[in-house]
Amino acid sequence: MKHTNVKAVTIAVFTATFMAAIEGTIVSTAMPTIVSQLNGIELMNWIFSIFLLTSAVTVPIYGKLSDLYGRKLIFVIAALIFIIGSSLCGFAQNMEQLIIFRAIQGIGAGGILPSTMTIIADIYPFEKRARVIGFMGSAWGIAGVFGPLLGGFLVDQLSWHWIFFINVPVGIITIFLIWVYLKEDIHHARLPIDYLGAILFTTALLTLLFAFQRAGETFNWLEPLVLLLLFTSIILFVCFYFAEKKAPDPIIPFVLFKEPVVLIGNLISFFTSAFLIGLNVYVPMWAQGMLGYGATIAGFMLAPLSVAWITASFISGRWLNKLGTRRTVGIGSLLVIVGALILVLLPQKTPSISFYFVNLVIGFGFGVIFTTTTVTVQAAVSRDKTGVATASNALFRTVGQTIGVAVLGTIFNSILSTQFNAANDSGVTRKNLNLLISPKTATEVDTSLFEPIRNILYHGLNLVFLVMLLIGIISYICHFILPKMVANNKE
Repeated sequence: MKHTNVKAVTIAVFTATFMAAIEGTIVSTAMPTIVSQLNGIELMNWIFSIFLLTSAVTVPIYGKLSDLYGRKLIFVIAALIFIIGSSLCGFAQNMEQLIIFRAIQGIGAGGILPSTMTIIADIYPFEKRARVIGFMGSAWGIAGVFGPLLGGFLVDQLSWHWIFFINVPVGIITIFLIWVYLKEDIHHARLPIDYLGAILFTTALLTLLFAFQRAGETFNWLEPLVLLLLFTSIILFVCFYFAEKKAPDPIIPFVLFKEPVVLIGNLISFFTSAFLIGLNVYVPMWAQGMLGYGATIAGFMLAPLSVAWITASFISGRWLNKLGTRRTVGIGSLLVIVGALILVLLPQKTPSISFYFVNLVIGFGFGVIFTTTTVTVQAAVSRDKTGVATASNALFRTVGQTIGVAVLGTIFNSILSTQFNAANDSGVTRKNLNLLISPKTATEVDTSLFEPIRNILYHGLNLVFLVMLLIGIISYICHFILPKMVANNKE
């Protein structure tokens, strides 16, 4: 059998990680412009939520399939779907089309992150893995700098549609490298795929998301429909649990969570990811809505996040060996809390330089947390369970973002509606807010309305940052339950 070209595959995995990273930096930066042009700030959550939802429900399926049929085939299929979805998003002409096409894009994205991390676990030993994952983190740093530049240029000079087309050539290159240079020898038994579990899990998550979205629209968590959706999602999750217990080869083997590091590590990833999506969505909103910057500058304000993430990814590998899992994750969690506290205390007239510093601090915390939890979750299981364990970590991260953007969006929309209803000036409306958050359309708003509208936006953003602080505190509390040290992969 031919051997894997480790260098070429590492480049391919790096490229795939870059593709996922640049998707986040470009879309987050362009979102104010998109919702402004399509007049859909109330639907903004769905552009993120539907992508994250379809990613979340497909992650465990991809993870299981990669254990059964190999990383190469599953990665290529996922990347092809992602490319098709990205192309369709580029051709979207209204909010509804964009949401549908983002769902397709998410189905592909659900297989990229867990596949790349599992490939790293396959071709590198434990002692080198943290360092390599740190190298993977540099893809986020490059995307953090290059993404806003490219995205800002495309949005400001051409059209936001072009931000999705950038994924096509990058995706094709990645598929070529993986297909040619990754060699596998699959000997796992072909057990029946857990279709019932996949359907129950998908339906339960979708029902839960609809409940959050409905509550965000009506601003009434006690509405009968919202309560019914929440109750139904709980019943479906319970049914999913029992279905997995009986399945010959479950999508999510709950036996994994008997390992404390897998369960708690994934919970920390869940809460930290909810925090991350809030930062990616609402910092550009502040930059463009409060400060009046274009998409390029808004993206640059997120760049320190990625640069610090790289540095922390490399350092956390050393900390993990010297300090252990608990202390390493604790340091990262404290940094996230410090950054969140600063965000909460920011006054309305805060200059942009403050956000560069905050994102630097929080980015360092993210790099420590995500690198450590990924490596330790992989190390806590046997090699034949690496794919599904990695997928479980990616699943918790994606579900964390899915629920996080829904909860934060609900809170944000609720406070905006309360503020708009209390406004006496008829010009202080949600429509004018849609126009104000993009420099391209801000000129259509009477300058006398800038201040009162920004006051309302500030209240919404401040409350979102406060909730993010609470999420960071919960994540920090969870780290105390982690084991101090984690052993190498079990055979």
